[in-house]
Amino acid sequence: MDFAFIIDPIDRLDPGHDTSVALMEAAQALGHRVWITQAETLGVEEGKAMGWLQPLALEPVTLGENRWVAVAEWYRLGEAVYQPLETMDAIFMRTDPPVTVPYLYTTYVLDYVDAAKTLVVNSPQGLRTANEKMYALQFADAIPETIVSRDKGVIRSVVERWGQAVLKPLGGKAGEGILFLSAGDRNLNSMVEISTGRGREPVMIQTYLPEAKAGDKRVIVLHGEPIGAVNRIPTGNEFRGNMAVGGRVEAAVVTERDRTICSQLAPALRRDGLIFVGIDIIGGYLTEVNVTSPTGIREIDRLDGVTLGLQVMQWVCDHAPKGSG
Repeated sequence: MDFAFIIDPIDRLDPGHDTSVALMEAAQALGHRVWITQAETLGVEEGKAMGWLQPLALEPVTLGENRWVAVAEWYRLGEAVYQPLETMDAIFMRTDPPVTVPYLYTTYVLDYVDAAKTLVVNSPQGLRTANEKMYALQFADAIPETIVSRDKGVIRSVVERWGQAVLKPLGGKAGEGILFLSAGDRNLNSMVEISTGRGREPVMIQTYLPEAKAGDKRVIVLHGEPIGAVNRIPTGNEFRGNMAVGGRVEAAVVTERDRTICSQLAPALRRDGLIFVGIDIIGGYLTEVNVTSPTGIREIDRLDGVTLGLQVMQWVCDHAPKGSG
């Protein structure tokens, strides 16, 4: 089978951390052909999504002392071929956020992939539907107290009521722009003004969960089912646990509470074609639903001695329109 991955430039990826690389390695290990492309090469001709696809061969990482180790020349690229995307059995949209206008245009191009021939992970319509902060709001029983507003007075009032809160830009990624708010902070007004662009852009405000000190759990969800988890713990003076800002990782189990949350999400995820998702859980509360290029597989594999990529790719093989693994 043939699998295409729409990714950021491959020379910028960290093979010991990047989930896209883990998935591509898994496809290769199962005997399938792997191709890569970038969003800017894609377009539509005669009603078909087209792109320049390059065949890729990978030298898989190996497990060193508490980390994955890659050789210097860990990938090889073949000659790019301009072809319809529907010649692939599955396409993985794995361009990192933020979701910009060019990102949205890429999802429109992917609408012209024939779904009867090729599976797109995740669905382009689902990617447009699921803002990674806002999508969680529909699961009211699973999330902490949350508001979305651009009004400084409204935000200040809720922070004063809760005492402490966390502000999240709706288009942020990897912990960027997340702020801890305190009712007694004399900088509160300024932080809200800066984050909202003086009232032009809404932000999410969630009540602060003290359990965040013990970790922000990432749960990998495949077609609505949790398949693995890793805990990300803040270090030093940082209140954010994101790996991108230095959070350390430790093994985590999928709890009954996690499964309950996933069971609430599953019908919506399946309806929206959100096959491969990473959800964030703090203190038993859902805080985000990550759908663009969720990460965490490398860390879970290392800590738990598993290979989640093989599980994901086998599912895709079994559910791709043409195929049969």
